[in-house]
Amino acid sequence: MCTEKMEADRDRAGMPVARRSFAALAGAGALAAALPARAVAGRSIKGRDVTITTADGLCDAYFVAPAEGKHPGIVMWPDTRGLRPAFRQMADRLAEDGYAVLCVNPFYRWQKAPVVDAENHWGVPELRQKLFGYLKQLTRSLVETDAAAHIAFLDAQAEVDTARGIGTSGYCMGGPMTIYTAAHRPDRVRAAASFHGGGVGTDKPDSPHLLIPGTKAGYLFAIAEDDDKESPNEKLLLKAVLQPRPQWYEVEVYPAQHGWCPPDGRVYDEAAAEKAWSRQLALFAAELKPA
Repeated sequence: MCTEKMEADRDRAGMPVARRSFAALAGAGALAAALPARAVAGRSIKGRDVTITTADGLCDAYFVAPAEGKHPGIVMWPDTRGLRPAFRQMADRLAEDGYAVLCVNPFYRWQKAPVVDAENHWGVPELRQKLFGYLKQLTRSLVETDAAAHIAFLDAQAEVDTARGIGTSGYCMGGPMTIYTAAHRPDRVRAAASFHGGGVGTDKPDSPHLLIPGTKAGYLFAIAEDDDKESPNEKLLLKAVLQPRPQWYEVEVYPAQHGWCPPDGRVYDEAAAEKAWSRQLALFAAELKPA
């Protein structure tokens, strides 16, 4: 899991923070937002900024879907750096693959997105301290409050095919949020993908993985090798609750470091990220089918 210690160790190791990546992705996002539709691999998509009313306030988010037809809805939970150009880009790509994607700002109670930008970047200690402070306040109860509102939003959109269920994906801190989402709405959530998710399986009585038997979703857990070294029992705990169930599942340790998936990360690993993306599509194809 991404922790203050992990990031401090990376600082000491001289691993650079990807400021140029942020600027480049921001430019690309601004360009895409200026266009009514974008065609990639033969599929046009449309994206827009949205505001979702939750029980605790107004959540800013980004919604994008194919320009035509109805498609399965996806709730995307970003990593500790929150909703930003890299995750808008990832949401666009998933829409190009045929999904209606809602990428949310998990920190809306305290600050509108983006919390991280070219000036207030991940290398600024005060910024990291603030984000980890937000994370400590983001309890399961708050995530469930938000998940309910996000699913209701998706179900109300003309682009969403409600008959095919809801999927959810989460990165780093978003990993447990996918389980919380599936557990809170087992009637709606049919697929959950966690990428270098933090603390998804522990020996604590409130470990997220203990909720899985009460859900109806298929699961993908893509685990970073350094996270696995820190918590080698996690994959075993996950497999123990997943194996008896009929739904699709996969638990795999990737030869990549925590945070390898977002394209603006300092440990981004393109080959591993592409593999993880393909496995996410396999999960969604298997579980988000017409009822």
